[in-house]
Amino acid sequence: AGVIVGIVALPLSMALAIATGLPPMMGLFTAIFAGGTIALLGGSQHQVSGPTAAFIVVLVPIIGQFGVNGLMVAGLLAGALLILMGLCGFGAMIRFIPYPVTSGFTAGIAVSIATTQVHGFFGLTLPAGTQLARLDYTERVAVLAESMSTMNLHVLAIGALTLAVLILWPRYASRRLPAPLPALVISTLGALALRRWADWHDVPVLGERFSIRGTLAFAWPGTFDPRPFMTPEAIADAHAEYFAPFAWTWTNVRALLPAAFSIAMLGAIESLLSAVVADGLADTRHRSNTELIGQGVGNLVSPFFGGFAATGAIARTATNVRNGGRSPLAALVHALTVLAFVALAAPLAEAIPLSALAAVLLIVCWNMAEVRHFIGLLRAPRSDVLVLLTCLLLTVLVDMVWAVAVGVVLASLLFMRRMAELSEVRPGHEDDDADANGQALADLPVPPGVTVYSIDGPFCFGATDKAVATLGDVEGGVRVVVLRMRRVPAIDATGLHALRKARDLLARRGVRLVLSAVQPQPLRALQRSGLAAELGEENIHADVLTALDRARTLTAGPH
Repeated sequence: AGVIVGIVALPLSMALAIATGLPPMMGLFTAIFAGGTIALLGGSQHQVSGPTAAFIVVLVPIIGQFGVNGLMVAGLLAGALLILMGLCGFGAMIRFIPYPVTSGFTAGIAVSIATTQVHGFFGLTLPAGTQLARLDYTERVAVLAESMSTMNLHVLAIGALTLAVLILWPRYASRRLPAPLPALVISTLGALALRRWADWHDVPVLGERFSIRGTLAFAWPGTFDPRPFMTPEAIADAHAEYFAPFAWTWTNVRALLPAAFSIAMLGAIESLLSAVVADGLADTRHRSNTELIGQGVGNLVSPFFGGFAATGAIARTATNVRNGGRSPLAALVHALTVLAFVALAAPLAEAIPLSALAAVLLIVCWNMAEVRHFIGLLRAPRSDVLVLLTCLLLTVLVDMVWAVAVGVVLASLLFMRRMAELSEVRPGHEDDDADANGQALADLPVPPGVTVYSIDGPFCFGATDKAVATLGDVEGGVRVVVLRMRRVPAIDATGLHALRKARDLLARRGVRLVLSAVQPQPLRALQRSGLAAELGEENIHADVLTALDRARTLTAGPH
């Protein structure tokens, strides 16, 4: 399984590095060192980690502002943040990010990446000095639209051939041999043949931009030089800050912290999603906090060896499980397979057409977006569709961090509204369910001057105003209100404030408040807040029978 996953990782690691704006060797270094370290220290038996497509939209702006070394330092800081998140137990909290949020921003990332690969797939000639990945989405689309007239049909033919093999291979050939390998072999051989016999010399290949050398690199973060892995043409095209060493000053580190936080958040979400997928395929359970720590250590190690940010890769992890991987050894073998390629056969990759790598990434984007599933989600409740589309649009038009933040807040607000709609206060005679003692309220004698209300659902903010209005509007002649709370599993500070407000409204009318069947969490909250003492412990009862007895005693007293 590890060898097969390593074969899958080879073209993906190179393609993802190029899409990020880095030499492909840096993608291979990431798969080797980050992937191997995380395999040894992570909390999932089946997780395979390395460079992933999701990071592209986060990493490209960092390179534009801080250069390659700034990117590597950001990865180092992100590793430290991931370790801190794991030690603080954040692994369990990330699972509370709603599914429409993760689906929306993942689809948005896929759309953004796909637009950066269009020019390579079609062989477009962009305006001089244009760095497509650094443009905003709308600017990128405009540049692509203006450049469509420069389409190179030879480049498109090689890209289309690769795309066809990627689509058809799993359907009609071996599913055990991953499609990217035969696709790149066929497209590379096809391009070489057409160069020789049909004079197709206008199809750019990897070796014209990058040097795929069988050497490893070690450098302290902030001092890495990527030029040995680039051709003179690529070096000349890079901007001045691209090669600059990183100055370790507090000002520079502070400027990188937001980027590091973005990498850490995305890495945490992606790795835990991948671990959940592996659990579903292999019927296992991962340790989320251990996984975050392992991811953090992997991202700390990666920059020392010419690598960049890594996280759990869902496609590679699924391939690992489906091919029999049952332990971290498979993920370690995947890293060693990539290492063997670098040591023994790296120069062979220089003949790969760039349009073939673009085709590989377009398929990655399609799978990442889960188009059919996304369309199915559009039939979900309207509130979930709103969250989904908001996250998609914010990811494409703004950035991933804003998409997740706004998506979580929006989903939370909609969830609170939903809970408020479910929570209600109604007259007790409408509640015919038996209480803990087996007697229904309809069968119990309610004393004169006593009325009973029931609260259904969590008594939290968003659900309290209606309750206060109902309780404060009791009929004349009522001296005691018995409030049944057997269906209130939780109460928060707003709910406590609402109860206190209702008690004060009733008290001004000479009406007493008695609580019955208070659940454990609300009872603890009442006691800790002091509201239990204010109501009087004698006015809080375990069931409605004793509460009615207490109400009878109160109504028998002086008016």
